[in-house]
Amino acid sequence: MTTAQGASSFGPARQVDAGVLNIGYVEIGPATGMPILLFHGWPYDIHAFAEVAPLLATRGYRVIVPHLRGHGTTLFRSEATPRNAQQAALAADGIALMDALGIRKAVVAGFDWGARTADIMAVLWPERCVALVSVSGYLIGSQAANAKPLPPAAELQWWYQFYFATERGKDGYAANTNAFNKQIWQLASPKWAFDDATFARSAASFANPDHVAIVIHNYRWRLGLADGERQYDAIEARLAAAPPVRIPAITMEGDANGAPHPQPEQYRAKFVGPYAHRLITGGIGHNLPQEAPAAFAQAVLDAARLAA
Repeated sequence: MTTAQGASSFGPARQVDAGVLNIGYVEIGPATGMPILLFHGWPYDIHAFAEVAPLLATRGYRVIVPHLRGHGTTLFRSEATPRNAQQAALAADGIALMDALGIRKAVVAGFDWGARTADIMAVLWPERCVALVSVSGYLIGSQAANAKPLPPAAELQWWYQFYFATERGKDGYAANTNAFNKQIWQLASPKWAFDDATFARSAASFANPDHVAIVIHNYRWRLGLADGERQYDAIEARLAAAPPVRIPAITMEGDANGAPHPQPEQYRAKFVGPYAHRLITGGIGHNLPQEAPAAFAQAVLDAARLAA
């Protein structure tokens, strides 16, 4: 199946119980291959990797692309579980998925929320991560760091975070989810000429019953306006110290990323193992894997080689 722009689509998602979730994921490539986990961001879904995954599978890798909590077919196993989207919880989901699938070690890669998830997995569970590919570099944060005001131009880029801090924003996002997310796509990737079919394919994942709650909690937690779960307090304390990435890593950035993102020189010192940074040119925005799939796939292959 293809979209109007010729992009590949995945088949039906598989489901597996993993921690507090029943995670929906797609898997392609040989079951005996080195596992690669690809994590999407918000407001995107697994189709950000629809062209990346086959490129890696044809090279013999076992490629697994999960829906993050609150997206697609990933559901909470209990109504009683808090709809928590703090950074530690999403990273724990990644480890729970590896455990559920019997994966001891994997290459981890992602962008946006997915890059942060992969970064945290790399620093907290380096024995489980072969190598890392992270769009926009080191994205691990803390509530204390996020409490510090930014220059006005930087604050302006985070307009949606402040909108989500209000009940009006929560209600507005619930009422206008697809229109809101399409606007984010346009702002974050101003030179990406995606068509309606491409957006609609991913927008189906936003119909998840927990989507609004997860998105709102993620941004409110960052500002200290919503509590996390106590079970993650120790992890968050470790992350607040900004631990370095010691495993082999490649960071990437598009030359037309319209979303808030740090500059490479700001995070270079956080990568203390084998490392490279790549600027991808040609009007590439925030959704780098979907806008430049060949470059992203090559980075994953090269990161795996750094670990060889």
